[in-house]
Amino acid sequence: MDNKKEEKIFAARVEDQIRACENKYMMTHTDFLDLHQRSLAESVIRSTGFRKYGFYGGYDDAERVIAVFLPDYIEQDDPAEYFKEEAEDDPLTVLRITHGRGGKELTHRDYLGALMGLGIKREVTGDILVGEEGADAVVLRDIAEFIEMNMTSAGRSTVSIEQADISDLRVPEQRMEERDASVASLRLDNVLSAAFGLSRNSAVEAIKSGLVFVDSIEMSKPDHQIDEGARLVLRHKGKAVLSEIGRTTSKGRIHVKILRYK
Repeated sequence: MDNKKEEKIFAARVEDQIRACENKYMMTHTDFLDLHQRSLAESVIRSTGFRKYGFYGGYDDAERVIAVFLPDYIEQDDPAEYFKEEAEDDPLTVLRITHGRGGKELTHRDYLGALMGLGIKREVTGDILVGEEGADAVVLRDIAEFIEMNMTSAGRSTVSIEQADISDLRVPEQRMEERDASVASLRLDNVLSAAFGLSRNSAVEAIKSGLVFVDSIEMSKPDHQIDEGARLVLRHKGKAVLSEIGRTTSKGRIHVKILRYK
């Protein structure tokens, strides 16, 4: 199936969830979305004029999220705030995966491979947060029991699984490094190049290939202007924040500070 047809099918699914929310007067949601799908969903939602929605992945800065649509009778506009008060309505839960002692340290790929080995779709699982003793996996509540009953190993280690509340999700501390740079302008290609150590040509190619997101929106124009505080994602490379825009030099270059996630 070509990309255009896939995107049309995806857009129709998002619209179906919006119509169900409006017509049945109930909360609805999509499956988990990757960055590209989130950007597409945002465009679809805006085109419908629907306003009470949000993207939710169980914690701030989640990469994989679901789009949640709220009916008018719910006071909150932010799904995360609503679920804090009405936890029983939260469509997500946490699977706490603990590996056996004495084995090799497991990676994100090990846990993801074990989950996919159960025959489930990637769309039912969100972020997998790896720690020293195991991992917390955010999943759709509907699939949690199946995974809990059937996933017994990851990599070459045995694992045990128990459900935990979203409020107990263990989010690893983000390590960041600050770097000073100067750019010719605040165009996306210039800032991306400084943030990730790319040549400008490589930055332009990444942008045009659909690999770059600014504040969770896919950006295809190298000349898009970046504001202070903007969050950049370069798929397969990482995340960065344009934390400060400083003075302009006599030669017209702009000093910036960039926080790069390690």
